[in-house]
Amino acid sequence: MITYYVRQLKTFSIMSLTLSNVILHKLVKNEQDELEVCLRNQTLENEEFTEALVSELHRVFNSKAGKGFGVFKTESEFGHWLGSVRKNETPFLEFSNKSAEKLKSELIKYPFAEEGILVIAEYQSLATEYLFVAVLPSNESMKVTEQLDISSTDYLDIAKMDIAARIDLSTWETNADSNRYLTFIKGRVGRKVSDFFLDFLQADVGMDTKVQNQVLMQAVEDFCADERLEKDEKQQYRKQVYDYCNGQLQAGEELTLKELSGELPTSESGSNFYQFAEEQGYELEESFPVDRTAMRKLTKFVGAGGGLSLNFDAMLLGERVFYDPETDTLTIKGTPPNLKDQLTRRLGSSES
Repeated sequence: MITYYVRQLKTFSIMSLTLSNVILHKLVKNEQDELEVCLRNQTLENEEFTEALVSELHRVFNSKAGKGFGVFKTESEFGHWLGSVRKNETPFLEFSNKSAEKLKSELIKYPFAEEGILVIAEYQSLATEYLFVAVLPSNESMKVTEQLDISSTDYLDIAKMDIAARIDLSTWETNADSNRYLTFIKGRVGRKVSDFFLDFLQADVGMDTKVQNQVLMQAVEDFCADERLEKDEKQQYRKQVYDYCNGQLQAGEELTLKELSGELPTSESGSNFYQFAEEQGYELEESFPVDRTAMRKLTKFVGAGGGLSLNFDAMLLGERVFYDPETDTLTIKGTPPNLKDQLTRRLGSSES
Protein backbone atom coordinates (compact mmCIF):
# COMPACT_ATOMS: atom_id res chain seq x y z
CA MET A 1 0.00 0.00 0.00
CA ILE A 2 1.42 3.38 -1.04
CA THR A 3 0.69 6.43 1.08
CA TYR A 4 0.54 9.75 -0.74
CA TYR A 5 1.61 12.90 1.03
CA VAL A 6 0.97 16.48 0.06
CA ARG A 7 4.06 18.60 0.52
CA GLN A 8 3.85 21.02 3.46
CA LEU A 9 0.25 20.01 4.18
CA LYS A 10 0.50 21.09 7.80
CA THR A 11 1.56 24.58 6.80
CA PHE A 12 -1.38 25.21 4.48
CA SER A 13 -3.66 28.06 5.42
CA ILE A 14 -7.05 26.38 5.41
CA MET A 15 -9.72 28.51 3.80
CA SER A 16 -13.37 28.53 4.79
CA LEU A 17 -14.58 25.43 2.96
CA THR A 18 -17.54 23.13 3.45
CA LEU A 19 -16.86 19.70 1.99
CA SER A 20 -19.63 17.56 0.51
CA ASN A 21 -17.70 14.79 -1.25
CA VAL A 22 -14.03 14.14 -1.97
CA ILE A 23 -12.51 11.07 -3.60
CA LEU A 24 -9.21 9.97 -5.11
CA HIS A 25 -8.67 7.46 -7.92
CA LYS A 26 -5.35 6.40 -9.37
CA LEU A 27 -4.19 6.30 -13.00
CA VAL A 28 -1.37 3.76 -13.44
CA LYS A 29 0.41 2.01 -16.28
CA ASN A 30 0.55 -1.77 -16.39
CA GLU A 31 3.45 -3.94 -17.59
CA GLN A 32 2.37 -3.36 -21.18
CA ASP A 33 2.61 0.42 -20.58
CA GLU A 34 -1.16 0.72 -20.87
CA LEU A 35 -3.06 3.17 -18.69
CA GLU A 36 -5.42 1.67 -16.13
CA VAL A 37 -7.65 3.05 -13.37
CA CYS A 38 -7.48 1.92 -9.76
CA LEU A 39 -10.78 2.93 -8.18
CA ARG A 40 -11.21 3.81 -4.52
CA ASN A 41 -14.25 2.07 -3.03
CA GLN A 42 -15.44 4.94 -0.82
CA THR A 43 -15.16 8.69 -0.50
CA LEU A 44 -12.65 10.31 1.83
CA GLU A 45 -13.65 11.28 5.34
CA ASN A 46 -14.30 15.00 5.79
CA GLU A 47 -11.44 15.58 8.21
CA GLU A 48 -8.67 18.13 8.69
CA PHE A 49 -6.28 16.75 6.08
CA THR A 50 -9.00 16.32 3.48
CA GLU A 51 -10.13 19.90 3.99
CA ALA A 52 -6.51 21.09 3.82
CA LEU A 53 -6.04 19.25 0.52
CA VAL A 54 -9.14 20.75 -1.11
CA SER A 55 -8.33 24.18 0.31
CA GLU A 56 -4.88 24.09 -1.26
CA LEU A 57 -6.26 22.84 -4.58
CA HIS A 58 -8.73 25.73 -4.58
CA ARG A 59 -6.01 28.27 -3.74
CA VAL A 60 -3.50 27.02 -6.31
CA PHE A 61 -6.15 26.82 -9.01
CA ASN A 62 -7.11 30.45 -8.36
CA SER A 63 -3.47 31.50 -8.67
CA LYS A 64 -2.84 29.72 -11.96
CA ALA A 65 -2.44 31.95 -15.01
CA GLY A 66 -3.68 31.01 -18.47
CA LYS A 67 -7.11 29.66 -17.59
CA GLY A 68 -9.92 29.25 -20.08
CA PHE A 69 -13.69 29.16 -19.73
CA GLY A 70 -16.20 26.70 -21.11
CA VAL A 71 -19.72 25.30 -21.06
CA PHE A 72 -21.06 21.75 -21.25
CA LYS A 73 -22.30 20.54 -24.61
CA THR A 74 -25.93 19.45 -24.69
CA GLU A 75 -24.83 15.82 -25.11
CA SER A 76 -22.19 15.92 -22.35
CA GLU A 77 -22.28 12.67 -20.40
CA PHE A 78 -20.20 14.23 -17.64
CA GLY A 79 -22.69 17.08 -17.39
CA HIS A 80 -25.65 14.66 -17.22
CA TRP A 81 -23.92 12.52 -14.59
CA LEU A 82 -23.12 15.60 -12.52
CA GLY A 83 -26.70 16.84 -12.80
CA SER A 84 -27.92 13.46 -11.58
CA VAL A 85 -25.62 13.69 -8.54
CA ARG A 86 -26.88 17.17 -7.75
CA LYS A 87 -30.47 15.87 -7.81
CA ASN A 88 -29.47 13.01 -5.47
CA GLU A 89 -30.38 10.49 -8.16
CA THR A 90 -26.86 9.04 -8.44
CA PRO A 91 -24.38 8.40 -5.60
CA PHE A 92 -21.22 10.51 -5.79
CA LEU A 93 -19.08 7.34 -5.73
CA GLU A 94 -20.78 5.96 -8.84
CA PHE A 95 -20.40 9.33 -10.58
CA SER A 96 -16.68 9.44 -9.76
CA ASN A 97 -16.12 5.87 -10.99
CA LYS A 98 -17.77 6.56 -14.34
CA SER A 99 -15.85 9.83 -14.64
CA ALA A 100 -12.54 8.10 -13.95
CA GLU A 101 -13.16 5.48 -16.63
CA LYS A 102 -14.20 8.13 -19.14
CA LEU A 103 -11.11 10.21 -18.34
CA LYS A 104 -8.88 7.21 -18.99
CA SER A 105 -10.58 6.53 -22.34
CA GLU A 106 -9.87 10.11 -23.45
CA LEU A 107 -6.38 10.33 -21.99
CA ILE A 108 -5.06 7.22 -23.76
CA LYS A 109 -5.70 8.91 -27.12
CA TYR A 110 -2.83 11.30 -26.45
CA PRO A 111 0.93 10.64 -26.35
CA PHE A 112 1.30 12.53 -23.05
CA ALA A 113 -0.89 10.06 -21.11
CA GLU A 114 0.73 9.82 -17.70
CA GLU A 115 0.16 8.27 -14.31
CA GLY A 116 -1.33 10.42 -11.60
CA ILE A 117 -3.96 10.80 -8.92
CA LEU A 118 -7.45 11.83 -10.02
CA VAL A 119 -9.16 13.99 -7.42
CA ILE A 120 -12.85 14.89 -7.61
CA ALA A 121 -14.15 17.23 -4.93
CA GLU A 122 -17.57 18.75 -4.34
CA TYR A 123 -17.44 21.65 -1.89
CA GLN A 124 -18.59 25.16 -1.03
CA SER A 125 -16.34 28.18 -0.67
CA LEU A 126 -17.95 31.33 0.68
CA ALA A 127 -21.38 31.36 -0.99
CA THR A 128 -20.44 29.37 -4.10
CA GLU A 129 -20.60 25.61 -4.66
CA TYR A 130 -17.96 23.97 -6.83
CA LEU A 131 -16.95 20.68 -8.37
CA PHE A 132 -13.20 20.34 -8.80
CA VAL A 133 -11.62 17.73 -11.10
CA ALA A 134 -7.87 17.34 -11.55
CA VAL A 135 -5.11 14.86 -12.30
CA LEU A 136 -2.33 15.53 -9.82
CA PRO A 137 1.26 14.50 -10.58
CA SER A 138 2.77 12.20 -7.97
CA ASN A 139 6.50 12.12 -7.37
CA GLU A 140 8.82 10.00 -5.28
CA SER A 141 10.88 11.50 -2.50
CA MET A 142 12.90 10.36 0.50
CA LYS A 143 11.93 10.53 4.15
CA VAL A 144 13.61 9.80 7.46
CA THR A 145 11.66 7.55 9.84
CA GLU A 146 11.49 7.91 13.60
CA GLN A 147 14.15 5.19 13.80
CA LEU A 148 16.36 7.35 11.53
CA ASP A 149 16.04 4.95 8.64
CA ILE A 150 15.67 6.15 5.05
CA SER A 151 12.63 5.17 3.04
CA SER A 152 10.85 6.40 -0.06
CA THR A 153 7.48 8.10 -0.14
CA ASP A 154 5.19 9.43 -2.84
CA TYR A 155 3.76 12.92 -2.65
CA LEU A 156 1.25 15.00 -4.62
CA ASP A 157 2.87 17.96 -6.37
CA ILE A 158 -0.11 20.32 -6.32
CA ALA A 159 1.89 23.35 -7.44
CA LYS A 160 2.62 21.66 -10.79
CA MET A 161 -0.91 20.56 -11.65
CA ASP A 162 -1.84 21.52 -15.19
CA ILE A 163 -4.75 19.13 -15.80
CA ALA A 164 -7.61 20.62 -13.83
CA ALA A 165 -11.08 22.09 -14.19
CA ARG A 166 -13.57 23.63 -11.80
CA ILE A 167 -17.31 23.92 -12.31
CA ASP A 168 -19.14 26.76 -10.59
CA LEU A 169 -22.19 24.71 -9.63
CA SER A 170 -24.09 27.71 -8.31
CA THR A 171 -23.86 29.56 -11.62
CA TRP A 172 -24.44 26.43 -13.69
CA GLU A 173 -27.67 25.66 -11.90
CA THR A 174 -29.05 29.20 -11.72
CA ASN A 175 -27.86 30.78 -14.98
CA ALA A 176 -28.22 28.48 -17.95
CA ASP A 177 -26.98 31.19 -20.36
CA SER A 178 -23.64 31.66 -18.60
CA ASN A 179 -20.62 31.10 -20.85
CA ARG A 180 -18.08 30.79 -18.07
CA TYR A 181 -19.26 28.44 -15.31
CA LEU A 182 -16.56 25.93 -16.27
CA THR A 183 -12.94 27.03 -15.78
CA PHE A 184 -9.95 24.98 -16.91
CA ILE A 185 -6.17 25.30 -16.94
CA LYS A 186 -4.92 25.53 -20.50
CA GLY A 187 -1.70 23.72 -19.64
CA ARG A 188 1.77 23.73 -21.13
CA VAL A 189 2.29 24.71 -24.75
CA GLY A 190 2.33 21.77 -27.14
CA ARG A 191 0.58 19.28 -24.87
CA LYS A 192 -2.98 20.27 -25.81
CA VAL A 193 -4.03 19.53 -22.27
CA SER A 194 -7.07 21.75 -22.53
CA ASP A 195 -8.21 19.94 -25.70
CA PHE A 196 -8.29 16.50 -24.11
CA PHE A 197 -9.83 17.78 -20.89
CA LEU A 198 -12.61 19.53 -22.80
CA ASP A 199 -13.18 16.26 -24.69
CA PHE A 200 -13.41 14.42 -21.37
CA LEU A 201 -15.91 16.94 -19.99
CA GLN A 202 -17.60 17.22 -23.40
CA ALA A 203 -17.47 20.99 -23.18
CA ASP A 204 -17.08 23.85 -25.61
CA VAL A 205 -14.88 26.90 -25.10
CA GLY A 206 -16.95 29.72 -23.64
CA MET A 207 -15.81 33.24 -22.92
CA ASP A 208 -12.41 34.04 -24.46
CA THR A 209 -10.52 36.20 -21.96
CA LYS A 210 -7.91 37.31 -24.47
CA VAL A 211 -10.54 38.43 -26.97
CA GLN A 212 -12.44 40.30 -24.24
CA ASN A 213 -9.28 42.20 -23.29
CA GLN A 214 -8.46 42.98 -26.92
CA VAL A 215 -11.97 44.32 -27.49
CA LEU A 216 -11.68 46.42 -24.33
CA MET A 217 -8.41 47.96 -25.52
CA GLN A 218 -10.01 48.78 -28.88
CA ALA A 219 -13.03 50.31 -27.13
CA VAL A 220 -10.70 52.53 -25.09
CA GLU A 221 -8.96 53.74 -28.25
CA ASP A 222 -12.27 54.34 -30.02
CA PHE A 223 -13.67 56.25 -27.05
CA CYS A 224 -10.62 58.53 -26.99
CA ALA A 225 -10.98 59.14 -30.73
CA ASP A 226 -14.74 59.69 -30.46
CA GLU A 227 -14.23 62.30 -27.73
CA ARG A 228 -11.43 63.92 -29.77
CA LEU A 229 -9.05 63.91 -26.85
CA GLU A 230 -5.67 65.59 -27.23
CA LYS A 231 -2.53 63.44 -27.23
CA ASP A 232 -1.77 64.06 -23.54
CA GLU A 233 -5.40 63.46 -22.60
CA LYS A 234 -5.43 60.16 -24.48
CA GLN A 235 -2.27 59.01 -22.75
CA GLN A 236 -3.65 59.95 -19.36
CA TYR A 237 -6.88 58.09 -20.12
CA ARG A 238 -4.96 54.97 -21.14
CA LYS A 239 -2.87 55.20 -17.97
CA GLN A 240 -5.99 55.36 -15.81
CA VAL A 241 -7.33 52.24 -17.51
CA TYR A 242 -3.95 50.56 -17.02
CA ASP A 243 -3.78 51.51 -13.33
CA TYR A 244 -7.22 50.06 -12.66
CA CYS A 245 -6.54 46.84 -14.60
CA ASN A 246 -3.13 46.39 -12.99
CA GLY A 247 -4.64 46.90 -9.55
CA GLN A 248 -7.24 44.19 -10.23
CA LEU A 249 -4.56 41.87 -11.56
CA GLN A 250 -2.36 42.34 -8.50
CA ALA A 251 -5.33 41.75 -6.21
CA GLY A 252 -6.29 38.58 -8.08
CA GLU A 253 -9.64 40.12 -8.99
CA GLU A 254 -11.46 40.45 -12.30
CA LEU A 255 -12.06 43.81 -13.91
CA THR A 256 -15.65 45.04 -13.76
CA LEU A 257 -16.76 47.24 -16.64
CA LYS A 258 -18.96 49.55 -14.54
CA GLU A 259 -16.28 49.85 -11.88
CA LEU A 260 -13.65 50.66 -14.52
CA SER A 261 -15.93 53.30 -16.02
CA GLY A 262 -16.43 54.82 -12.59
CA GLU A 263 -12.66 55.24 -12.26
CA LEU A 264 -12.52 57.23 -15.50
CA PRO A 265 -13.51 60.88 -16.03
CA THR A 266 -16.81 61.67 -17.73
CA SER A 267 -16.37 63.41 -21.07
CA GLU A 268 -17.47 66.98 -21.78
CA SER A 269 -20.47 65.58 -23.63
CA GLY A 270 -21.57 63.84 -20.42
CA SER A 271 -20.90 60.35 -21.79
CA ASN A 272 -19.00 57.76 -19.79
CA PHE A 273 -17.04 54.76 -21.00
CA TYR A 274 -19.61 52.18 -19.90
CA GLN A 275 -22.40 53.88 -21.85
CA PHE A 276 -20.15 54.21 -24.89
CA ALA A 277 -19.17 50.53 -24.86
CA GLU A 278 -22.79 49.45 -24.47
CA GLU A 279 -24.20 51.76 -27.14
CA GLN A 280 -21.50 50.89 -29.68
CA GLY A 281 -22.15 47.16 -29.29
CA TYR A 282 -18.69 45.92 -28.27
CA GLU A 283 -20.33 42.91 -26.57
CA LEU A 284 -18.08 43.07 -23.53
CA GLU A 285 -18.88 40.92 -20.51
CA GLU A 286 -19.77 42.76 -17.30
CA SER A 287 -16.61 41.32 -15.74
CA PHE A 288 -13.68 39.20 -16.90
CA PRO A 289 -10.05 38.45 -15.92
CA VAL A 290 -7.33 40.91 -16.91
CA ASP A 291 -4.90 39.77 -19.60
CA ARG A 292 -1.42 41.06 -18.72
CA THR A 293 -0.18 41.17 -22.32
CA ALA A 294 -3.15 43.17 -23.60
CA MET A 295 -3.01 45.53 -20.63
CA ARG A 296 0.67 46.33 -21.25
CA LYS A 297 -0.15 47.73 -24.66
CA LEU A 298 -1.98 50.64 -23.02
CA THR A 299 1.26 52.21 -21.83
CA LYS A 300 4.02 50.49 -23.80
CA PHE A 301 5.00 49.48 -27.31
CA VAL A 302 6.55 46.03 -27.36
CA GLY A 303 7.85 44.01 -30.28
CA ALA A 304 10.43 41.38 -31.15
CA GLY A 305 11.59 39.59 -34.29
CA GLY A 306 14.57 39.10 -36.56
CA GLY A 307 17.00 39.36 -33.68
CA LEU A 308 15.58 42.71 -32.54
CA SER A 309 13.61 43.37 -29.36
CA LEU A 310 12.07 46.75 -28.51
CA ASN A 311 10.15 48.01 -25.51
CA PHE A 312 9.40 51.67 -24.82
CA ASP A 313 6.82 53.83 -23.08
CA ALA A 314 3.95 54.89 -25.34
CA MET A 315 4.37 58.55 -24.35
CA LEU A 316 7.77 58.59 -26.08
CA LEU A 317 6.24 58.07 -29.52
CA GLY A 318 6.51 61.37 -31.36
CA GLU A 319 8.79 62.76 -28.64
CA ARG A 320 11.95 60.66 -28.64
CA VAL A 321 10.81 57.78 -30.82
CA PHE A 322 9.64 58.41 -34.39
CA TYR A 323 8.22 55.91 -36.87
CA ASP A 324 8.06 56.41 -40.65
CA PRO A 325 5.65 53.82 -42.13
CA GLU A 326 6.74 54.58 -45.70
CA THR A 327 10.34 53.56 -45.09
CA ASP A 328 9.53 51.27 -42.12
CA THR A 329 12.14 53.13 -40.12
CA LEU A 330 12.22 53.73 -36.37
CA THR A 331 14.33 56.66 -35.16
CA ILE A 332 15.32 56.92 -31.50
CA LYS A 333 16.70 60.16 -30.10
CA GLY A 334 18.55 59.90 -26.82
CA THR A 335 19.94 56.38 -26.54
CA PRO A 336 19.82 54.83 -23.04
CA PRO A 337 23.25 55.35 -21.37
CA ASN A 338 24.00 51.65 -20.85
CA LEU A 339 23.16 50.86 -24.49
CA LYS A 340 25.11 53.87 -25.70
CA ASP A 341 28.14 52.68 -23.72
CA GLN A 342 27.93 49.20 -25.27
CA LEU A 343 27.62 50.60 -28.79
CA THR A 344 30.49 53.02 -28.29
CA ARG A 345 32.76 50.27 -26.97
CA ARG A 346 31.87 47.92 -29.82
CA LEU A 347 32.42 50.60 -32.48
CA GLY A 348 35.69 51.60 -30.83
CA SER A 349 37.02 48.04 -30.80
CA SER A 350 36.05 47.45 -34.44
CA GLU A 351 37.97 50.54 -35.59
CA SER A 352 41.20 49.54 -33.83
